[in-house]
Amino acid sequence: MTRFTVGGLVGQRLPIFINGTFRDSAGTHFAGFDPATGEEWCQVADSTAAEVDEAVAAARAAMQNPAWRDLSQSDRGLLLYRLADLVAANVENLARLETKDNGKILREMRALTQAVSVGLRYFAGMADKIEGTTIPVNKPDMLNFTVREPVGVIGAIVPWNSPLLLLNRCMAPALAMGNALVVKPSEHASAAILALAELVTEAGFPAGVFNVVTGRGASVGDAIVRHPGVNKIDFTGGTSTGRLIASAAGNALKPAMLELGGKSPHIVCEDADLDRAVNGVISGIFAAGGQTCVAGSRCFVHESIYDEVIDRLVARTAEVRIGAPDAEDTQLGPLALWSQVEKVQGFIEGARSEGARLVAGGGRPGGLGNGWYVEPTVFADVRNDMRLAREEIFGPVLGVLKFRDDDEMIRLANDTAYGLASGIWTNDINRALRFMRRIEAGMVWINTYRSPSVMSPSGGFKESGYGKHNGFAAVEEFSRIKTVVIDYSGKSQDAFVMRVAK
Repeated sequence: MTRFTVGGLVGQRLPIFINGTFRDSAGTHFAGFDPATGEEWCQVADSTAAEVDEAVAAARAAMQNPAWRDLSQSDRGLLLYRLADLVAANVENLARLETKDNGKILREMRALTQAVSVGLRYFAGMADKIEGTTIPVNKPDMLNFTVREPVGVIGAIVPWNSPLLLLNRCMAPALAMGNALVVKPSEHASAAILALAELVTEAGFPAGVFNVVTGRGASVGDAIVRHPGVNKIDFTGGTSTGRLIASAAGNALKPAMLELGGKSPHIVCEDADLDRAVNGVISGIFAAGGQTCVAGSRCFVHESIYDEVIDRLVARTAEVRIGAPDAEDTQLGPLALWSQVEKVQGFIEGARSEGARLVAGGGRPGGLGNGWYVEPTVFADVRNDMRLAREEIFGPVLGVLKFRDDDEMIRLANDTAYGLASGIWTNDINRALRFMRRIEAGMVWINTYRSPSVMSPSGGFKESGYGKHNGFAAVEEFSRIKTVVIDYSGKSQDAFVMRVAK
């Protein structure tokens, strides 16, 4: 039986995983907390610089190991299929580990863990369909083609809100392409990724292909980003940290993929189906406790239906069931960190002082012990220049703004430093398509929200980062193109003249 269960880890030190072996870290350890109770439940290692070196060395050795380097594309796919089956067989355990770490409701964690299995199968099927191209150059007796190769060692720095799902956006395409990984989970949510490492071994991946070094971003994360043996960085997290990573990676001339913050506009037009739209707005901000980069935290409503939508949002918010995250009827669990509770409460007080009208929530629910809970909160009469509308909150707080016409709606929606996601509810396809063209966001949802797919590229514009996860675009991100030119004319060329196309 696996050692990585909630019961098996309570009060224990979490190990690290290097070159196919679990072991205790030589670094210091710090408490991991259960957000539902506010109590310590395990100890997390702050891995040492030497352990990061070992993990990178193991990954680089794996890239030269014939068992991985020379494995056929089809056989890489078979390994991913095996891992997908193992994840599917362990959904309940993996989901409970994530819930214990980050407080998100168990029902959602089950769904997201099942999505990990789906993602692994998608990229497993793609592994032997990664092709180069033949280029018809204007040179006789010359064959020009390209091949795609792995980038090398990928440093994956994973956030705490959906660790397995967000890791898999990097892991699945990176492994399908033949790369090796050094993973740093969030110091607040490491257990499920270590459990995944056990499944990676069971699936048959060679030692060193997948490594996990836990710890804080300022120590372990920084060491991975700056390590000369790491070829590319994949980071999901806050924009301020993303800036530091981009700077360090750029200084080392290594590429980085960054999915950062968001302040996504969620728009309700006067011709929308209001039952569907209001439910979509509620889901877009309160699902996952608002702790998602694509949270629709700015809700723009046409002035002609503004009061009705506010009334509907207030009524629907009152119905949200707050409770223990492992209870099957809970819709909103605790926030993942006590610091998030304090941050969210600061936003709520700030919105009040700036003149926004609190119409729902705004406090902390009673009867839930010392858990890190915040009520689902709605503010009306928000202006786009308020802090509530400018900064990412990462909590269950919705600001509702009014617009008069489509031009004003687009102007307000784009008046943000971010550009990750967006949504619009309308029965006018012409309006929807105009919005799609004019909105500055990497993802546009029409008459739906928070509806990602492993088959569909995702990623942001502006300060929401760059690079694409999911779909074939992800394989491109974790590969590099090599151009090959073959002269089969058998003739000598002028040694002092470049042979250019005519």
